[in-house]
Amino acid sequence: MSDVKFLLDEKDMPRQWYNLAADLPSPLQPPLGPDGQPVRPEMLTPVFPTNLIEQEVSRERWITIPDEILQLLYLWRPSPLYRARRLEKALGTPAHIYYKNEAVSPAGSHKPNTAIPQAWYNKQFGIKRICTETGAGQWGSALALACALIGGLECKVFMVKISFEQKPFRRLMMETWGASCVASPSNQTKAGRDVLAEHPDSPGSLGIAISEAVEATVTDPTGQTRYSLGSVLNHVLMHQTIIGQEAKKQLAKAGEKQPDVIIGCVGGGSNFAGLAFPFLADKIAGAKMEVLAVEPTSCPTLTRGPFAYDHGDIAGMTPLLAMHTLGHTFVPPPIHAGGLRYHGMAPLVSQTVVEGLVKAVAYPQLKCYESAVLFARTEGIIPAPETSHAIACVIDQANQATQEGKQKVILFNFSGHGLMDLTGYDNYFRGKLADHHLEEDELAKSLKAISHLPKPKAQKTGKW
Repeated sequence: MSDVKFLLDEKDMPRQWYNLAADLPSPLQPPLGPDGQPVRPEMLTPVFPTNLIEQEVSRERWITIPDEILQLLYLWRPSPLYRARRLEKALGTPAHIYYKNEAVSPAGSHKPNTAIPQAWYNKQFGIKRICTETGAGQWGSALALACALIGGLECKVFMVKISFEQKPFRRLMMETWGASCVASPSNQTKAGRDVLAEHPDSPGSLGIAISEAVEATVTDPTGQTRYSLGSVLNHVLMHQTIIGQEAKKQLAKAGEKQPDVIIGCVGGGSNFAGLAFPFLADKIAGAKMEVLAVEPTSCPTLTRGPFAYDHGDIAGMTPLLAMHTLGHTFVPPPIHAGGLRYHGMAPLVSQTVVEGLVKAVAYPQLKCYESAVLFARTEGIIPAPETSHAIACVIDQANQATQEGKQKVILFNFSGHGLMDLTGYDNYFRGKLADHHLEEDELAKSLKAISHLPKPKAQKTGKW
């Protein structure tokens, strides 16, 4: 009998997070403040606790995971690695397809891998409440779960309005774990009121929701609120690297030397980085592999956005980050992959694309749903709309292996299940979904808003 899943014991779980910033061939460029000068760590203290700021700016290769955090991660980790044999058979491909199943967490996605550490570090610092934003609701659910498990932490979530309306069960998950959830843009913040005054029917965006969450944090007169982010920042991506570290051990158990192709969907970059970064360390050291970051054609941050300094939010409350961006005023179409509707990209992921270590590709919504349905009908698990982007790319890579007659090893991150996203499938089956193409004039208009900002240098070694 052929093995389908490859499991690790708790003792095999990583005891350290991997920090790619230590090994980048070309270093990250610093965040900038309103004056155009590099942001000093102490300037971030009204937003983040000092212990997380230290991780954010760290250039150490390995950061030890506290035992208390490990004990909570043991609730579902190590997560299983699956060989997608039934999908392989349906495609008739010689490729070996593996997926890391992050849907087994209580929140149904990879997000608790960083939500629990962030909640723990905030409580250690004496913080009483955490404020955040969420797109599809996966991050908001994960942080609500983390605050409940850690105990003694309030949680408030600004949820992008279109997802708030499309995915009511995500809101109910947050409320079940004790969090409060508000549709964004809202009337609770100046940032939200400003958007509503100009666009009363705004579907919202992650950029808007981030503005609201940051404003709610820094205006708390008690000083006991801090902001938490589910993607983009260095420490968030670092917390996710337990995924790739586990996958390395599991591929060895499956008898594979290393993957030929690594694939993950990207919105802000966290689930992709979690799987890919530990393997990128090998690629930097000389290993041969292709690493693909997959995004929606309607929100083509990496494939069509320039590498530029930009704010992470619509109100310009966050520091300027050197990243691929569509402009902080960009509001993506209301596709169902709400977690991928972000104008920017993690600086670390952006730098790997600039360097040539990672290649970005974009897929339309309908092709992704078609791929997700095939996956569900062969492997049995219903993918989240975000995850479906990775699956669409996997299928293309497997078909390419068939055409080339090569037995490639393809590894992808199954970042979350779609059981809370069935409205999207309902609309797909009834022909109510459409593909969205970002027109050049719309992109030009949004990029005009950042034309006056400082310009980073696209630094690269030229090795890849």
